[in-house]
Amino acid sequence: MGKYIELTPANFEEVTKEGVSMVDFWAPWCGPCRMIAPVIEELASDFEGKANICKVNTDEEQDLAVKYGIRSIPTILFMKNGEVVDQMVGASSKQAFTDKINSLL
Repeated sequence: MGKYIELTPANFEEVTKEGVSMVDFWAPWCGPCRMIAPVIEELASDFEGKANICKVNTDEEQDLAVKYGIRSIPTILFMKNGEVVDQMVGASSKQAFTDKINSLL
């Protein structure tokens, strides 16, 4: 079963530089973030080997949140070959995330 990737400044570029990545900027105290957490885990399993499903804890990695202009959480960035190509703000359905990832593959 796939597991999402915890991103830090040390591995962010390496993980997202090739292929498709979905990056969930979240925090432990955020209700909507906790609500979509099981969906993120399911997506990590569904897209194992096809796309990187990642999470960034904005409490621990404030520099990354600032770098990518994260103003509210959850914010989900969709990246292709290291470039941000789309984003969604707020909780959304598994289908909405799946459709977005599939459109980039």
